[in-house]
Amino acid sequence: MTATAPNTPAEIAELLAFYASTGVDEALEDTPINRFAEASRPKQSERAPPPVAPAHKDRPQERPSSNPGVDQIRAAGQQAASSRLDASKVPDAPARTVAAAIPDEAQAALARQMAASASTLEELRQRMAAFDGCNLKATAKNLVFADGNPQAAVMLVGEAPGRDEDIEGLPFVGRSGQLLDRMLAAIGLDRASVYIANVIPWRPPGNRTPTPHETEICRPFIERQIELVNPKVLVNLGGPSAKTLLNTSEGILRLRGNWRVHITASGIAIPAMPTLHPAYLLRTPAHKKLAWRDFLEVKAKLRALS
Repeated sequence: MTATAPNTPAEIAELLAFYASTGVDEALEDTPINRFAEASRPKQSERAPPPVAPAHKDRPQERPSSNPGVDQIRAAGQQAASSRLDASKVPDAPARTVAAAIPDEAQAALARQMAASASTLEELRQRMAAFDGCNLKATAKNLVFADGNPQAAVMLVGEAPGRDEDIEGLPFVGRSGQLLDRMLAAIGLDRASVYIANVIPWRPPGNRTPTPHETEICRPFIERQIELVNPKVLVNLGGPSAKTLLNTSEGILRLRGNWRVHITASGIAIPAMPTLHPAYLLRTPAHKKLAWRDFLEVKAKLRALS
């Protein structure tokens, strides 16, 4: 039995009433869609792109407008579209990579050799700038060598540069440096009368703690720097500086306030005072009184050695 299309108004009304009773309230297309046949067709993303008709040689050129401004805008639009098309054809440039050295004994031996060959502070700076054996150099912006007076009687050594120091290329120029300046002023000193450096001359990424390998690689440079400055008194700012230069594993709260000795490669003994790092004092203001006592010890030692 084959269904026939309704012809009379009564038949059409009856069909519409049937559609309404089944929930059909809107006609979408005249021809029904065969979903089974559609499932077998390739997806839109899998279809081949339509062929592009080649440009006709005899295609007439656009006639210029009578308005010169319109012509300029049209030409600029065509040029921009052409630039976008050309840019889409160019492959992405490879990401820039910076080669970073892997800390090992060979790099540490090279650092010891380069540091020992420097006879002046300027030569040492040049050798450190040319040294690529520490991976921290690959991420740092600047070499943070030193600040202050190379002929000073007091040399202060911290651990590593921070963000502000990395940007300016000078040690202790951020909030910690401002506090250090006030601490020095309290015993009658300033940056013109002291010499300031760090064990690590390159900022660790994210201000993380330097690894033992990184510290060992940089150790020859700071030891040679101390030897060339030859201060009367060495001040170790913080535990890492004290542990590295005084060859101890004690914590800074046990070390601070007690005179120790730093022995240079040539055998010179320099009195060393371990004290709390200014960054630690900013986080723990109650311990500023301990650092104040340590700086008074430094002042008394300078007076005794004068």
